[in-house]
Amino acid sequence: MIDFGLLIIRLVIGLLFIGHGAQKLFGWFGGYGLKGTGGWFDSIGMKPGVTMALFAGLAELIGGILLALGLFTPLAGIIIAGTMIMAIVKVHGPNGLWATSNGYEYNLTLLAVAIGLALIGPGKYALDAFLF
Repeated sequence: MIDFGLLIIRLVIGLLFIGHGAQKLFGWFGGYGLKGTGGWFDSIGMKPGVTMALFAGLAELIGGILLALGLFTPLAGIIIAGTMIMAIVKVHGPNGLWATSNGYEYNLTLLAVAIGLALIGPGKYALDAFLF
């Protein structure tokens, strides 16, 4: 049952990160694409905005794919944790903890899940278990 639980966690979090990366990179799922996300990044002091949006989008997309597949899971966890740390520091941190105030509660939860999976491993229903 533990391995099935890890699979569910990996799939949900991984697929959500794939979606967030696709929003930033391609404008899918209601996102703004590189230009729109880059403009917002510029407005919050992350310059050059388009380049930073590209890095953020790629990190979310690649980290999400790796996590969902259970491939190089420690690396996936580090990539996702890094994006959440940046989101906390640059966007949500000044608003406090609670999501109701646009705080970092959600980002902290995702950070904990990513680090937890990196430390525990992906379970037996993962490419890591099959390949290594």
